[in-house]
Amino acid sequence: MTEQHIASAFDRDLEAVQAHIMKMGGLVEAAIMNAARSLESRDVELAQEVRQGDKAIDALEDLINEETARVIALRAPTAGDLRLVLSVLKVSANLERIGDYSKNIAKRTTVLVDASEINGSAAALRRMAREVERMLRDALDAYIQRDAELAADVIQRDEEVDQMYNGLFREFLTFMAEDPRNISSCMHLHFIAKNIERMGDHVTAIAEQVVYLVTGERPSEARPKADTTSQTA
Repeated sequence: MTEQHIASAFDRDLEAVQAHIMKMGGLVEAAIMNAARSLESRDVELAQEVRQGDKAIDALEDLINEETARVIALRAPTAGDLRLVLSVLKVSANLERIGDYSKNIAKRTTVLVDASEINGSAAALRRMAREVERMLRDALDAYIQRDAELAADVIQRDEEVDQMYNGLFREFLTFMAEDPRNISSCMHLHFIAKNIERMGDHVTAIAEQVVYLVTGERPSEARPKADTTSQTA
């Protein structure tokens, strides 16, 4: 087989794997928003759909891992191509974790459905989730288009998600201090907010992978982190 044939076969294989990445990304985007929507509307059926849908996300990660291993074994990619192939594994692993966090939120929704509402918290969490979903969409676009500038923008936007989380954390502390009956609900809601904040971290990891893929270097500036809750005494 000529080098040209080998290269074209590699390109076809890679396109197929990246198509799986985009399908997985679409499922994860939907999981984020459906999990947040189910919380706001207290829709237990939608929450259950999110939990069941996580199986499809996991299955796609398994498929991507298998096909990526096959590409490495059969095509023996060069150093540059190998970096591209390995990026697929890292992106899919981050997507799988975001899917897990969406599933965790859906689990909490079923617990909170009969609890007293904490004023405005579900809507605020949905806004936070919407921002993460938009970041993910842009990160995946940057990955497919090899757009390091868009990826860098996504990295910067994670600071806004952290700030939203900090605000919610302080609100939950206030609600718990004002009325001990709010403690259980606020603990669950804080868990959800932390899950969304961690989703943002995984989206940022995907964006950082794009920067590395395009430039061959890690992002030059330290990732902005505005989560100050660990400093709260």
